[in-house]
Amino acid sequence: MTENGKVAGRRNVAVYCASAEGRRPVYMETAREMGRALARRGYGTVYGGAQIGMMGGLAKAALGEGGHVIGVIPDVLEKVEITHRGLSELHVVPNMHTRKALIASISDAFIALPGGIGTFEEIFEAITWAQLNIHAKPCVFLNAGGYYDKLLEFMAYVDAEGMFRGAKRGLLKVAQTVEEALAIVEGEWAKAAPSEARRKQGLELT
Repeated sequence: MTENGKVAGRRNVAVYCASAEGRRPVYMETAREMGRALARRGYGTVYGGAQIGMMGGLAKAALGEGGHVIGVIPDVLEKVEITHRGLSELHVVPNMHTRKALIASISDAFIALPGGIGTFEEIFEAITWAQLNIHAKPCVFLNAGGYYDKLLEFMAYVDAEGMFRGAKRGLLKVAQTVEEALAIVEGEWAKAAPSEARRKQGLELT
């Protein structure tokens, strides 16, 4: 085990999603399916540490398949007893900024399931960091039940107005299913592997 949940040889996927169940069953179903799929592939699941809503469904499903689940929760939420106490690892941090930084540091990809303002903020921050070359980790919207249709229409408008420099680099990736989302992530990892190997051998500048 290396520091703060990062284990040599194991990929971790951060999943951003709601602490609510949402109006339509497809949201909870997708969260549970994602948890099961990550565990079956041997990936660690990194999420916000709650036991309620889609977040709880994701964690419980991954744990049910024997997966490694890492929760990161700020102490203000830990104190109101929404924390999942049965996780593989739980990190209680002092604030939201620390939470996001820790999740980003131990994760190899970021997937946004349906969620609210917090989910939007988290995935857009990850995309912003990719746009600024702070990281090169895949960021994916999982558009379950068409949840993100209108947001994606707006992002197309933002691109058309010349306000999204990451569009041409393909930084905003969209999947309709769990399998498609993970295929995108794995495809991006595969593309990055040769250059990462060369970098480690000192053949490329970092």
